Amino acid sequence: MQGVIKSYDPTTQDGVVLDDVNLEEYELAPRAMEGTVFRMLRPGQRIVFDVSDTHQAVNIRLGSEIDMATPVWEDSEQ
Repeated sequence: MQGVIKSYDPTTQDGVVLDDVNLEEYELAPRAMEGTVFRMLRPGQRIVFDVSDTHQAVNIRLGSEIDMATPVWEDSEQ
């Protein structure tokens, strides 16, 4: 899924990701930055991520242009 960094502390590497579609918040999993191209994250930065069984953001990565397309919003009145 894709989202945006809501908050990030580079000292502790704690952070929150906001999902684009459901506007749901996910905490970064411990060591979520290990093995990624990121050295740090900034609020507002767009990422692609997966959600673990413990409801945390894992496998964070840069997306391609296709991944970062505008999400489709469903019309709730249909």
